[in-house]
Amino acid sequence: MTATSAPEPLPITRIPRTGLPPRAVVVGDPARAAAMADLLDDAKEVSYHREYRVFSGSWRGLPVVVASHGVGGPGAILLFQELADAGVRTLVRFGTAGAMRRGIGDGDLVIAEAAVRDDGVTQQLVPAEYPAVSAPEAVLALTRAARDAGAPHHRGIVWTRAAFQPGLIPLTGYDKAGLAAIEMELSALYVTASLRGLVAGGVLVVDGANADDLVDESGDSAYDPHREVVAEGVARGSVVALDALRLLAEDESR
Repeated sequence: MTATSAPEPLPITRIPRTGLPPRAVVVGDPARAAAMADLLDDAKEVSYHREYRVFSGSWRGLPVVVASHGVGGPGAILLFQELADAGVRTLVRFGTAGAMRRGIGDGDLVIAEAAVRDDGVTQQLVPAEYPAVSAPEAVLALTRAARDAGAPHHRGIVWTRAAFQPGLIPLTGYDKAGLAAIEMELSALYVTASLRGLVAGGVLVVDGANADDLVDESGDSAYDPHREVVAEGVARGSVVALDALRLLAEDESR
């Protein structure tokens, strides 16, 4: 590397090592990252490598990052780790989930206070007893942002599960433990945040499918996230996730 050349980007995501805003919303789908970037002022694409599509811009005057991490904890944790390497200190995951608790409807938001670590990756990083928990200030900021947006929302523990489709192992037990929802990446974020000293939270849009509804009695998939009620929830949740970053920044400055 010469004195005038830029440093090599980070190896997995290809994001720059320096210069990113310190606050980020992370999502699964690269297309959702692009849609959220459309909400920002002065948005620009920073990088796009594999499933990792990264934008920077400004939300109501606050510089932010929006980045996609793909499906599943093992790939997602690589983005979380490299964002931390690049100087991001606050992360909010915004995704979809299946409801597991009565009273949580399609399009509602679930603010995850903690996550069951069934993610397929953190078991190789920390002991099984190590918890996956949100930063309390992130839970409060997300709750306030949801109220301000008039978005139906719930708080609770979610189940982060590596396998999307059910297999031969019965999916029983957690439904009796009061869990709010099931998703695929959040516990990986929470463990990364705890290990790296980051602030992390998560808000999820319910798309209707729970663990028992993924496959019906005929063996066909009963999962259909492409409905208007879900799209409306995604629109509300996008604003909630971004506004939570703003609220967290305001609290930090006091």
